[in-house]
Amino acid sequence: MLNRYCKQGRGCLGPVSLVIFAVIWRITPVVPHPQCLDFKPPFQPPEELTFCVMYKNFGCCDSAKDRELMDKFYRIMDNFDYYGYAKCAGYVQDIICQECSPFAAHLYDAEDSSTPVKTLPGLCGDYCSEFWLKCRSTITLLTGDLQLEELEQDRDRFCQYLQLGDPDYCYPHLLVNEQLTRNLGRVTANSEGCLQLCLEEVANGLRNPLAMVHANDGTHRFFIAEQVGLVWTYLPDRSRLAKPFLNISAVVLTSPWEGDERGFLGLVLHPYFKFNGKLYVYYSVEVDFEEKIRISEFRISASDMNAVDHSSERIILEVDEPSSNHNGGQLLFADDGYLYIFTGDGGMAGDPFGKFGNSQNKSALLGKVLRIDVDNNDRGPLYTIPPDNPFIHEPQARPEVYAYGVRNMWRCSVDRGDPITREGKGRIFCGDVGQNKYEEVDIIEKGKNYGWRAKEGFSCYDKKLCANSSLDDVLPIYAYPHKMGKSVTGGYVYRGCEYPNMKGMYIFGDFMSGRLMILQENKRTRQWDYNEICMGTGQTCMFPGLINNYYQYIISFAEDEAGELYFMSTGVPSATSYSGVVYKLVDPSRRAPPRKCHYDPLPVKVKSRLINFVPKEKLVVESLPNKRPKAKATKAPVRHPPRATEAPQPATPDWLEEFMQILRNQQETTTATPTTTKPAKSRKGSREKGRQGRRRKGHRQLESAIQNGTLRLVNKEGMHNQGRVEIYIQNEWGTVCDDLWNIKAAAVVCRQLGFLYVVRASKKAQFGEGKHLRILLDDVQCEGYEDSLLDCKHAEIGIHNCDHQEDAGVICGNEEYGEY
Repeated sequence: MLNRYCKQGRGCLGPVSLVIFAVIWRITPVVPHPQCLDFKPPFQPPEELTFCVMYKNFGCCDSAKDRELMDKFYRIMDNFDYYGYAKCAGYVQDIICQECSPFAAHLYDAEDSSTPVKTLPGLCGDYCSEFWLKCRSTITLLTGDLQLEELEQDRDRFCQYLQLGDPDYCYPHLLVNEQLTRNLGRVTANSEGCLQLCLEEVANGLRNPLAMVHANDGTHRFFIAEQVGLVWTYLPDRSRLAKPFLNISAVVLTSPWEGDERGFLGLVLHPYFKFNGKLYVYYSVEVDFEEKIRISEFRISASDMNAVDHSSERIILEVDEPSSNHNGGQLLFADDGYLYIFTGDGGMAGDPFGKFGNSQNKSALLGKVLRIDVDNNDRGPLYTIPPDNPFIHEPQARPEVYAYGVRNMWRCSVDRGDPITREGKGRIFCGDVGQNKYEEVDIIEKGKNYGWRAKEGFSCYDKKLCANSSLDDVLPIYAYPHKMGKSVTGGYVYRGCEYPNMKGMYIFGDFMSGRLMILQENKRTRQWDYNEICMGTGQTCMFPGLINNYYQYIISFAEDEAGELYFMSTGVPSATSYSGVVYKLVDPSRRAPPRKCHYDPLPVKVKSRLINFVPKEKLVVESLPNKRPKAKATKAPVRHPPRATEAPQPATPDWLEEFMQILRNQQETTTATPTTTKPAKSRKGSREKGRQGRRRKGHRQLESAIQNGTLRLVNKEGMHNQGRVEIYIQNEWGTVCDDLWNIKAAAVVCRQLGFLYVVRASKKAQFGEGKHLRILLDDVQCEGYEDSLLDCKHAEIGIHNCDHQEDAGVICGNEEYGEY
């Protein structure tokens, strides 16, 4: 019956013998929209079908459904004699088996889940006419649709009723439609080769969500951390508990500034959390007016499995932070059971600390991967050193150091390994944020040097260090230039169950460009092949609950207890903006067979009010994704010794400086040193439309008369970005006392002077004593967003209880800081 519908030169396949070929993942330019009657993608049956064999390799039926359809077939054909069976069995089988078609939703006109599903598939006109002429007596047995039964005696109206809006999908023509069938089950790509995936919204209304971890206790609940210092509990149905899991926002150091890297930065649960209730956090804190990073241990509450006992905090480790950026923030437990801590290089630009920088200095804890043992620490030391740590026998090295030469690794993960072969299990992947030219992805190994500040990606950064034959650094598995993105966000190797096409893909992103990317290891070359992820266009993501757009600033990635992959992003990268969303990655081209990935979560005892999840994002049907520049990223080359003539690249802004400059370009320019200010204003109502959380600054010319609140920086070296703070008040210049002086007050100074960020709040007359001036301000307390120090709380003008040995100062940062 099918022969006459086969194209010439291609051969013809009978209705029972036609096979949709086995699924192989490839990049293809065609974008069909396979969909089953349950409104989900098709799958490869785990057991071979014996009845609807045309879909035995890929479709919408498993063996149970196949048997169900076969039983239906025999119930119908039992009503016919031998002659009727011989004439109509093929038609009846063809029609029944379209429930197994990868395009079943199209055939039954069911793409819209809110409309009734047809009881017979859409038939091509010529096939429908033949069926009606030979076997119309089967119609009442095939369907309970009364309207179809009424049309049984009218061929034209019957076949018109079964016509589809899109004739490409009618049966049986779709079986030989090469555009539809040749790419079935493959991750489709657009015309530029970008792999098209979709998203599912999981959580919203979060303030810079930067960590998501699962309990690993069978409950399948997960915890999402906000930069301000709150962690929330989410249940498997995506409802959130009203009471925070953890709230240390009172001690976490951060600010409303867009791009502020400080705050609550990392969270990990102990591998035996189910039994010992321990968790570890990484956050910024101010201690005695000095910035530090702190790693602390907490325990779960004895009375509530969804709340932390805040009194249980034990500080495991604190490290001084010389600057407010490059704070690191990753914590994880690897397969060896030890706690890994990933610190930044200390900030500024170019790792200017000491002769070789913090990262190459094994006696410093900054710019490192640390590994410690926190087991059995209830008595005695809070942590011990694993006996096989690589530098424990080097007198000048800190024993905690596991690897070094890292700049600012932002988001690392442990590969679960292939669930069958265990290949890849235990590998630690990290994204390391670059300086001027490259972002990189590394696999962490014991005792290795990852090159910073000698190298950035595969390129030399520091001429002398790069030429040093003893550097012996490990090259990244992949690096990409800043035309593709300026701040890598490390991701995960997908090892979940639901989307077989994604298995083995390392999926990561870029905070600045919003680019989602894939690396996949080439088993033959041992190199990593690169691809990009784009959001599906056209009908690709037209499944219930799926969307095809996300907020640009990709902050972090996560996996749930089952191994499915998520990422977190925001539309406004401020710790106080409620624009953060968590998304689940979805492959719309193929899923796992039904019930293969099913699990029953263990019950959760809830003592807090539940807040039901309400998705807010929508599918964008007509708009296409923005075209991004095509740029070839850098793969690992054959290693050659670096050329001695290769000089460091000219200093350019790192990602934070670049990001802040973008924000500033959206505003009118402001005059730099000295800067005048408007009279003090209330912060209320200062938020503008568009870019949230930034106060608009108008251009103002210097006035002949200096206004109150004008600032200047004074130092012996004549450097414009640092010095003693002097302020003009009531017709005289004076100094500021460092009582209560901190990074927030310094931030007000730096922003007022036109710099992009604050590096340090200096005290004790670091830049000399202003003895020739009066002390005009004391006890200054700022929130960080004020326009002037006069807008902050302070003692009465000229009243103080200090002397010039306590004159306050600042170090500010901008693009010129790359010269360090």
